[in-house]
Amino acid sequence: MRPAAVFTGIMGMAVVVGLLKAGEARLRGGTGGEETAATEETAAAAPNVASGAAEPAATISDERAEMIARSVEPAVPHPAAATEGAAPRAATIPQQAAPTSSQTAGPAEKKAMELPRPLVENAGILSFGERRLQLAGIAPTPADGICGPAGRQWPCGMMAKTALRQLLRNRSITCDLDTVEWKGTAIAACRLGTQDLGAWLAESGWAEAEAGSPLASVADKAKQAQKGVYGGDPRRK
Repeated sequence: MRPAAVFTGIMGMAVVVGLLKAGEARLRGGTGGEETAATEETAAAAPNVASGAAEPAATISDERAEMIARSVEPAVPHPAAATEGAAPRAATIPQQAAPTSSQTAGPAEKKAMELPRPLVENAGILSFGERRLQLAGIAPTPADGICGPAGRQWPCGMMAKTALRQLLRNRSITCDLDTVEWKGTAIAACRLGTQDLGAWLAESGWAEAEAGSPLASVADKAKQAQKGVYGGDPRRK
């Protein structure tokens, strides 16, 4: 065997051994610069017998480039760790809208209140001491009212008052009022038992219905039948 061939084989084996050691050093965490330099020095010692080309420039491997890139990347926090370190978010409680005045306070509802032994001032107005009460839905007939043609006139107002007095006979009635302590004259629907006093006066013809009153049709029937103030003097019958 030629000495040159033997020398070349030995140098080739030395290069391979150097490369293996360099790879082992990389895996163990050795410095890349020193391993690369050692490898380059070993490779430079071997002559290029075949072509006599110049020494190749040192290059970086893909594994090394990936390691460098990972070392300079900013650390990304784990989602769970970010959640644990963040300040707790305050719970949002929906607030209910404040109730309006129409929801909190409605109009005062009238209540059925008992009034003892009213005095009849006329066919439509009752009195309780200094308080007066007008029956709702009718136009009171004055106590001094006169009805009938000349020569046949009669005191229809007094007769209407007497008819209402005879109906009540000093009994208590029930009226729809806000309070029993009103002042002046109040207007309310009143009943004797289940009989509405205003409706009774309109049906009997002893009082006319107010304009727009639901008792208007009842009063018209009484007028057509010539009842009460629409007829003649009941004392002559």
